Amino acid sequence: MIEHCCAEMTRQLELRCPAHTDAFACPDAVVGFDARFQEYGLIVHDGGMSSVGIVFCPWCGTRLPESRRDGWFDALEARGVDPWEDEIPAEFQDGGWLRHEPGDTVGPR
Repeated sequence: MIEHCCAEMTRQLELRCPAHTDAFACPDAVVGFDARFQEYGLIVHDGGMSSVGIVFCPWCGTRLPESRRDGWFDALEARGVDPWEDEIPAEFQDGGWLRHEPGDTVGPR
């Protein structure tokens, strides 16, 4: 389980709406977290999957982790995986790949 910066961030990210299975479809969902990239964002309710990246928690003001997006693509490339053409390995579907990245200080160990 990923630990977030504060109880309110955790509460917001764990929100489960009985009417909407997808947070992007639920008007009550305001923040999202992409474990693959360690990115937080404010959900844009425009019918798509858009969000606006944030670097500080809106509730406690804590600086959020740096994005690991570039590292995700680099790690896939090192394995010879093209994320646009090939099947993405299971550990790259969430934050699992971070456990294997040298020097990682973000995510579970």
